[in-house]
Amino acid sequence: MCLSRRFADNRGMSRIFDRADTAPHHPDQAPSRPYRPLERRAGVLRWAARSGRTVPGNRVDLLRNGEAFFPALIEAIDAATASVVVETYIYADDDVGAAVGDALIRAAGRGLDVRLVVDGFGAGDLPAALAARLREGGVQLEIYRPMRGFRLARRHLRRLHRKIAVIDAQLPDSVGFVGGINIISDHNHGPLDLPELGPRYDFTVRVRGPLVTQIALAAARLWFRIAQRHGMRDAARALQEMEALTAAADGPPRDMQPDGVPAALLLRDNLRNRRTIEREYLYALGAARHDVIIANAYFLPGHKMRRALLACRKRGVRVRLLLQGVVEYRLQHYATHALYATLLAAGVEIYEYEASFLHAKVAVVDESWATVGSSNMDPFSLLLAREANVSVYDRAFATDLRAHLERAMAQRSARIAPEVHARLPRVRRFANWAAYFVLRLGVVIAGVTGRY
Repeated sequence: MCLSRRFADNRGMSRIFDRADTAPHHPDQAPSRPYRPLERRAGVLRWAARSGRTVPGNRVDLLRNGEAFFPALIEAIDAATASVVVETYIYADDDVGAAVGDALIRAAGRGLDVRLVVDGFGAGDLPAALAARLREGGVQLEIYRPMRGFRLARRHLRRLHRKIAVIDAQLPDSVGFVGGINIISDHNHGPLDLPELGPRYDFTVRVRGPLVTQIALAAARLWFRIAQRHGMRDAARALQEMEALTAAADGPPRDMQPDGVPAALLLRDNLRNRRTIEREYLYALGAARHDVIIANAYFLPGHKMRRALLACRKRGVRVRLLLQGVVEYRLQHYATHALYATLLAAGVEIYEYEASFLHAKVAVVDESWATVGSSNMDPFSLLLAREANVSVYDRAFATDLRAHLERAMAQRSARIAPEVHARLPRVRRFANWAAYFVLRLGVVIAGVTGRY
């Protein structure tokens, strides 16, 4: 199976290349020579290399839910010999937070460099006693943008939403984790906890190979920003580490894995990578030939993303969305429903996950491209927060993720029937659009209207 054509211009997704298969390319580049099937890995690498972030030779393992992720993370921490870095939006004071904290303290007790960065809003309720226990145990705990009162301004809304971990960054057997799972139990639903809710549905990937250096470099850059607050000595040491990782990332790929696959780390920040993740989605949707599945916890895409989804349907591509079925944030939930009519009318299939809270941020296009990470398709993720996704260009990985999502849609979700949605009461339709415009107003007030 092969990828289809890229879209031809920078003004959106109005024109498509002719029916002859051509190598996918960025919209501002000329078509390349005839594209080869996905099975010939060089074809994927040509596309991947154009993003400037992709390296071959990685082993990427898909981990579903915390029941798979946390044992793998703790095992990696316990096996570490030099360094451990963990970044998370939420760090809960529950059994998972205690288990991960114990592993971090054990690593620090072995003399390792152990760093934990949590977001000042997402982990704003981190108990002082837990923070003190971690610091007393040798863990270098830092709070990203601590909250001192809430103000609706861009700099206060720019949160650390990504979830990454790097073990032994500069050693041959380094391991990285990137995904959507916070340090919190799958069954900890906070104030919304209900007996009938199952485990939270989410994914993380474990990475071995050259891509780990790029993950470590992203963490080192953030640590350097934090270290600048603590004086020149800490900043100088962090700068040296960042320079070493930059040199390694720019050099020949190292720690190549047998039968490794090409993969890319996609970051979103407010400097050099403002649209990296969104562009990757747009390129993948523009290349779709047969089938697209997107699972998103919070789905409120901008106009370019909506047009890309509709363009897929016009080309005959099957598009399935797996979205939140259990109401977590009412305003967000209703605003998402305001988009249903247009999508359903175009033939997009919408499924709502009902077994518990959906927290996944993943997608699969055909059998050629898959992404797993922290970024939702909403203004917070695409315009404000620090996010991290890993895209994988491999048939086996894409097939595995697709199978997980199709089981979730078939067994734990309800499909939204267009004829039923069309009969929604007027009051509910009004509530949906009112929520949508309130969220749009928030985007305007935050000063990031852009693509929304």
